[in-house]
Amino acid sequence: MTQFIAGGKTVSVYPGAEDGSPVVYFNTFGNDWEEVYRKLRKESHRDFSFVAISGLQWNHDMTPWEIPPISKGDTPCTGGANQYLELLTTTIMPKAESMIPGQISWRGLAGYSLAGLFAVYSMYQTDAFSRIASVSGSLWFPGFYEYIQSNHEKRKPDCIYFSIGDRECRTRNPFLKPVQERTEAIHAFYMQEGIDTEFQLNPGNHFQDEVRRTAKGIAWILNRQIFR
Repeated sequence: MTQFIAGGKTVSVYPGAEDGSPVVYFNTFGNDWEEVYRKLRKESHRDFSFVAISGLQWNHDMTPWEIPPISKGDTPCTGGANQYLELLTTTIMPKAESMIPGQISWRGLAGYSLAGLFAVYSMYQTDAFSRIASVSGSLWFPGFYEYIQSNHEKRKPDCIYFSIGDRECRTRNPFLKPVQERTEAIHAFYMQEGIDTEFQLNPGNHFQDEVRRTAKGIAWILNRQIFR
């Protein structure tokens, strides 16, 4: 593993061993990427490279537009996703991929919570990623379902993975309450578009088994065989 700093973010690169392997980018809130990588190595049956980006301004870098705080004492989301995505695609990715041997077969993008929202949003801003894993994604985000219905992806992804905890919707918060309904609706929307899409309902709330859920979602996009 090699690390570097770009735009104030810490980038951790785990190169694969084989030429022609895919690379998965993972935006993370904390320092759990090593656990995710270790578990992922056990769950995926193929060689891959893994790039984790931490030190993010979470409510800025991962959100597509501004919304006020969703609960008392919370911080607002300030809509810096486009700015961060430019850093990711023009600075982080070229440097990370210079550390990976050989050619890359495809790129995936994965994230948990707001980073899961960002992963889906990225499809409408760049064609860099062909596989997406949105794990317990914040797809409750106001206006997001309407956004994907009225815009087009920069490229049709090979596959998309969604998951949510079965207790995440059991909240009084009016912003968070529809998260399962929205996730299922967005999954159905992409299914209707003819995209290979998976939805899994996990036991527990939003903060349960983040590492296991994340590794499970990334393993799904890594192991998926795409027939054209």
